[in-house]
Amino acid sequence: FLRNWGIVPGRLFASFTGDTSLPLELSTVFTSLFLHGGWMHLIGNMWYLWIFGDNVEDRLGHGRYLVFYLVCGAMAGLAQTMVSPDSYIPTIGASGAIAGVMGAYFVLYPQSRVLTLIPLFIFIEIIEIPAVYFIGFWFLMQLFSGVGSIAHTSGNQGGIAFWAHVAGFVVGLAG
Repeated sequence: FLRNWGIVPGRLFASFTGDTSLPLELSTVFTSLFLHGGWMHLIGNMWYLWIFGDNVEDRLGHGRYLVFYLVCGAMAGLAQTMVSPDSYIPTIGASGAIAGVMGAYFVLYPQSRVLTLIPLFIFIEIIEIPAVYFIGFWFLMQLFSGVGSIAHTSGNQGGIAFWAHVAGFVVGLAG
């Protein structure tokens, strides 16, 4: 199921030469946004969407938000395929689209604060921190992890699509 509806970079690039169906492979750029690799992947994405998405949707309106979300997700998925164009591992998840929402939140709500859970050894602290610090730190983690993953890109190795996160965020900043 995931191979049929997730973005498979090797198949997507093969479709440009006629080896596979271009319309079908391009449709996976969108269908992949609605698939997840497990409950924790889904819950994590929905949590970030719940925290940041409603404010961005309020600002953009329902229709524009839907288009914005789909464009961020599509661009994120395409960017990830560029990193490993020969891979036959499906890329799935809404993380790139949600990263775009976070990029928009970063621009639209720079003065907002986010409640953040901070584990300190055996203690857990909940504090409010400026959203620009929270999102900025998250983005830097994705960027550094993406750079670090370049050395490990062998074409058929799964994992986290850091470059989808980075690309989605950049599209969201510009959107």
